[in-house]
Amino acid sequence: MAWALFLLKGRCVPSKRPSIHLCRSCIQQLSSTTREQDCPPSAQKLPSVRIGCASGFWGDTAASVPQLLYGGKLDFLVFDYLSEITMSLLTAAKAKSPNLGYAPDFVYSAMAPYIKDIHKAGVRVVSNAGGTNPMACAAALHDVVKKAKLDLKIAVVTGDDLIKQSDALKNAGTVDMELGKPFPEKIHSMNAYLGARPISRALDLGADIVVTGRCVDSSIVLGPLIHSFGWKRNEFDLLASGSLAGHLIECGAQCTGGIFTDWHMVPDWHNIGFPIVQCTADGNFSISKPPQTGGLISFGTVAEQLVYEIGDPKNYHLPDVSCDFSHVSISEIQDAEGGLVSVQGAKGQAPSSSYKVCATYLDGFRATAVCPVGGPNAVEKGRRTAESILRRTRDMFTHLGYDDFSAVNVQIIGAEDTYGPHAKDKLAREAVIWLAVHHREKKALEIFAREIAPAGTGMAPGLTAIVGGRPRVSPVLKPFFFLYPKKNVKIDIYMNEAHIEQFVDDHSFTVDESVDSTPPVDEVPKDLPSGSYVYRLEELAYTRSGDKGNNANIGVVARHPLYYPYLKRALTAQVVEEYFQHTLEKENIDEQLVTRYELPGIYALNFVLKNSLGGGGIASLRSDPQGKAFGQMLLDLEIKNVPDLKSLIE
Repeated sequence: MAWALFLLKGRCVPSKRPSIHLCRSCIQQLSSTTREQDCPPSAQKLPSVRIGCASGFWGDTAASVPQLLYGGKLDFLVFDYLSEITMSLLTAAKAKSPNLGYAPDFVYSAMAPYIKDIHKAGVRVVSNAGGTNPMACAAALHDVVKKAKLDLKIAVVTGDDLIKQSDALKNAGTVDMELGKPFPEKIHSMNAYLGARPISRALDLGADIVVTGRCVDSSIVLGPLIHSFGWKRNEFDLLASGSLAGHLIECGAQCTGGIFTDWHMVPDWHNIGFPIVQCTADGNFSISKPPQTGGLISFGTVAEQLVYEIGDPKNYHLPDVSCDFSHVSISEIQDAEGGLVSVQGAKGQAPSSSYKVCATYLDGFRATAVCPVGGPNAVEKGRRTAESILRRTRDMFTHLGYDDFSAVNVQIIGAEDTYGPHAKDKLAREAVIWLAVHHREKKALEIFAREIAPAGTGMAPGLTAIVGGRPRVSPVLKPFFFLYPKKNVKIDIYMNEAHIEQFVDDHSFTVDESVDSTPPVDEVPKDLPSGSYVYRLEELAYTRSGDKGNNANIGVVARHPLYYPYLKRALTAQVVEEYFQHTLEKENIDEQLVTRYELPGIYALNFVLKNSLGGGGIASLRSDPQGKAFGQMLLDLEIKNVPDLKSLIE
C-alpha cells in the first residue's frame, strides 16, 4: 500500500466521491458550502431563483413541461431549441415561406396546452425558439395568448441576423476563423451568437415571455439570473457561474441521466426528470429534478454534461464572459429527494469585443439510402449492393454528362464500420446499408435516388426495405464561422409586436486581444506505480462526446480521484488521435488534430478532435455526423500496466 500513500501524499483524497450533508433549510436555500452544524442564519435568507429547462433541442419531448410546471416550483421556464444543424433547417424552411423559420413545437406543443397554468403560476418563459424568424414565432404566440383570453407581455430580441452585411464582409476579405477559407460567394443565413444582456433587459421591461433568435445556449439561463440578481457586467465570476448553470441544463435531460455512460443505472426513461437549477445571488447553485420523476442526478451525470461540447475549459468564450471551468467542483448532496448536486468554482474574465457568427452557404446536395438486409453473409451482401448501386449510377452519369459524386460514404451498420480498425470480426445475419452521397447537381442525385429500389429485385437476396422510402435529395448548407465586432451589431427589443427600445450594451468590459492558441502540452505523471492489471476505460471513467461544426470533443471523467493520474498517463492526445485516425481528415501526415485539455476540478480530460466529422452536421455523409458515439467507442480502450486500482476504494 506504500504506492497508494504516494498517490495521496500532500492531498486528501476521500475513499468515495465527496458528498455534503446539509440540513433541509440549507438544501432549499442552496447554502451548499456549509455543513449542517455550521449553517449560518444568513445562509437561510439568501434569495434564490429556480429555473427549469424543458427542451434541449428542436424535437425534444413535450412531457417535460407539465412535470416542471406542476412539480418544479419554478420562477423561470426556459427552452433551448437551436444548434448549427437546426439553424440550417430553419433557414431552409424560411426560404420556402416567410412565416416559417422558427420552432413550432415551442408554440403549439410546449406553450399552447399550458399557457393558462403558466400565467397562473407566475412563471416567466425564455426561449430561443425564434430561430431565423423570432417575430413570426412571437406572432404565433400572440394568437395562442389571445385564444386563451390572457394578458401577457411577449418580448422579442432581434439583431442576430446579419445577412445584410454579406457584401461588406465579403469585400473586407473575411475568412473562416478555423479553416481560413474565403467568404462564400452566396450566403443563405448569417447569425451572431448574442448574449444574455438583451434577455435580462427584456425581463426588466416586464416581459412574461422572451423569444430570441440565435444566442448562446447558456444565455437563456444567464439572462434571468442577471435580471433577478442585478449582476454587473464586470462581475465576471458571477457571470461565469450563471453561464455554467446554463451550460449544464441547456441540453435538458442530458444532465439528469440521459445518454449517461452508466445508462443501466438510470431508472424510468419514459418519465425522465428535466433539470432545475437553483441559484443564489452569490453564484452558488444546485441542480435537481422534479419529484417523482425518473432519471438520475449524480456527480457522473452532471460532470459528463460539463465536458459536453466544450473546447479549452480555461477559455470557454461567451458573449458576456470568458469562463474558466477547469477547477469547477461537483458535490453530491445526500438524502435529497430525487438527487441533488451543488456546483462551485467557475471563474470568469472579460469577454471578447466580438461576437462569434455562423453563416451558412449552399454546397451542393445530398441523399442517403438506408436499407436493411438479412440472411447469411448480410454484411458482405450489403457492401456489394452499395458498391453495385454506385457503379450503376456512375455509368448513368457518364452517359448523361454529369460529373462523378463529390463525396461518397458507405457504411454497413452491423459490421462496426464506424470503429474502423477497431471493429471486431463477427458473422452478422442482419445488417443495414448506409449509403450517402454528395453531388453539385440536384438532378444527378435524383437519378441516384431512383436506383435504390431496383436493388430489391436485381441484387442481393434479403434486402427487406428502403427506410423512409425513396431517398430524399436535400440541399447541403455548410457553416462558415467568423468574429464580428459587437459595437456594429444593432439589437432591438419588441414588446407585443411594437418596438420598445434599441438595446445598447456597454463594451468597456471587453478585450480585443486574442487568447494564446498554443496547444497545451500533455502533462504525463511520472513515477506512478505500475502493475499487471488491465482495465477497459469504461471501468475507470465516464465519457461524453459532442460536436462543434466539423470538430468533435470527448470528455473523459474519472470515476474516482485515484484513477485520474493513470488516465492522464494513458490517454495522451497522441493515443486518442491514433485511436480515431480513421475519422480524421488530415491535409498532411504530420498535422496534429487532437488536443487534450485538463479539468482537475472534476478529475477529467477533454479531447478536441479537429476535422473528425466529415464536414459535420447536415454536411456530413456519416451515420454519426455529430460524434455522439465517439465517447462510447473510446470506452473499449485498454488501460494497461496499472496496479489493482479498484481495491483501493472498496
